[in-house]
Amino acid sequence: MRQHLRGRAINKINNLINYKIMKNLAHANYSSALQTVKDLKKKYGTTWNSVSPVNAARMVAQNRFKTGLDIARYTAAIMRNDMASYDADSSNYTQSLGCWHGFVAQQKMIAVKKHHKTTSKRYLYLSGWMVAALRSEFGPLPDQSMHEKTAVAALIEEIYDFLRQADAIELNDLFRRLENGEDVQSEIDNFETHIVPIIADIDAGFGNEEATYLLAKKMIQAGACAIQIENQVSDAKQCGHQDGKVTVPHEDFIAKLNAIRYAFLELGVDNGIIVARTDSEGAGLTQKLPVSQEPGDLASQYLAFVEAEEITIDEAREDDVLLKREGKLVRPVRLANGLYKFREGTNIDRVVLDCITSLQNGADLLWIETPTPHVGQIANMVNRVRAVVPNAKLVYNNSPSFNWTLNFRNQVYDEMVVQGYDVSMYDRNNLMDIAYDGSELCQLADEKIRTFQIDGAREAGIFHHLITLPTYHTTALHMNDLTEGYFGEEGMLAYVKGVQRQEIRKGVSCVKHQRMAGSDLGDDHKTFFAGDKALKAGGAKNTSDQFEAKNKVELQQAPVVA
Repeated sequence: MRQHLRGRAINKINNLINYKIMKNLAHANYSSALQTVKDLKKKYGTTWNSVSPVNAARMVAQNRFKTGLDIARYTAAIMRNDMASYDADSSNYTQSLGCWHGFVAQQKMIAVKKHHKTTSKRYLYLSGWMVAALRSEFGPLPDQSMHEKTAVAALIEEIYDFLRQADAIELNDLFRRLENGEDVQSEIDNFETHIVPIIADIDAGFGNEEATYLLAKKMIQAGACAIQIENQVSDAKQCGHQDGKVTVPHEDFIAKLNAIRYAFLELGVDNGIIVARTDSEGAGLTQKLPVSQEPGDLASQYLAFVEAEEITIDEAREDDVLLKREGKLVRPVRLANGLYKFREGTNIDRVVLDCITSLQNGADLLWIETPTPHVGQIANMVNRVRAVVPNAKLVYNNSPSFNWTLNFRNQVYDEMVVQGYDVSMYDRNNLMDIAYDGSELCQLADEKIRTFQIDGAREAGIFHHLITLPTYHTTALHMNDLTEGYFGEEGMLAYVKGVQRQEIRKGVSCVKHQRMAGSDLGDDHKTFFAGDKALKAGGAKNTSDQFEAKNKVELQQAPVVA
């Protein structure tokens, strides 16, 4: 209880500090720009007569972050603050959703501000899977690091362009209201930016450690404050939820952690965050046998996991690779493709060693890929890590690759059996059946899904929960539903009832898509630049004004053309 109260107090202090910093920055940004332009006007005289210091200061305030490095430094501080808050109180976990386009990220953060009134502890995730599937010039690709490495940094830059535009549009609306006499000065002074941290996926580093360093620099320059890297072989990379994963020795992975840290330091993002992902839970192969310098070193521990058979020197074949293990001669089991197998049942021990080693060599957060979303299983691994590194924290993938419904119905079924419940009415092999949806078992399972993030944060050290591919699936689902009606009997009603009417009634920002694309913002800029001569889009014939109507009488019917 004392720790919980201490955590709440720390969180309040941190929020107050952030509030004051943001407020002061807003004032400083506007005020300093205003004074700067006034001074410049004096310097350049009549040649600057048409430049308004007020308008210039307003534009500066609407574009607070000038570069990606400004964003990376700002968001890294947010993440560090959130990590400290979580250490004090595990209820202060953070969340994100994966986005594959700047517009998707923009609409997500606009919705976050609308529904939750603050962006605090809400991040963005950039998934390498979605970059490969949706952003490659080669077309849709599997998650195997075959897409252009520059596509990752380009998407980060695109996302922050859209988030900065969201800032500019919302502030522009506030300045318009201020000019019209509304008392919104406090909203302007205390404006909360849409800019939030991105945890960005660099896959396995796209090559050697120099390649990792170069790409990390591009990602940081685009705005990434947190880079996630996995311990797979770069040119044999597989999706974490598929088979065929091949891991690298710890020394190779540490070199890439160092490469990312050097990139952060070179660019002045001193508190950048590295997320070290281990795929060892589901990986049964290694490409390399590291060289051990002394008994018990990292290479020796890694080699101990490799499956090997005891042989005599006479049984050795030409060109065999042999090891000495506990005084005996052994031959590592090698596949036809040259890869070596790990011993069955060593996966969890390898995960724990990977995590401890990463944290002891510069990583800030961990990512453990798991076969199912089971809090107890995750906690078992994390608690072993925390026995060595007490403040170890996870970024956890609430993956759409899991069948969440079936997984949690199975978990509850097992718990009910252990507790002596009668489960004879359930077919264990058919728990997805819709007939069970209202049953006690399924209600309990849904409740466990609802509290999974809370429980995982409390019991399994999960600091950050994310869904990698939500917007991939929502896009597909919404197109399925719209297509069914629009090309069927509903016709246009399918769009109006299922999309536009919902946008209007739920206050979705892009219902006025011209405004969201920057039309109003552009009109004001044109006025700044050209004055009364500006050709503006927001006139009487702008059909977007229909969305301002409160009732049908306000809508002017267009004349019927014979």
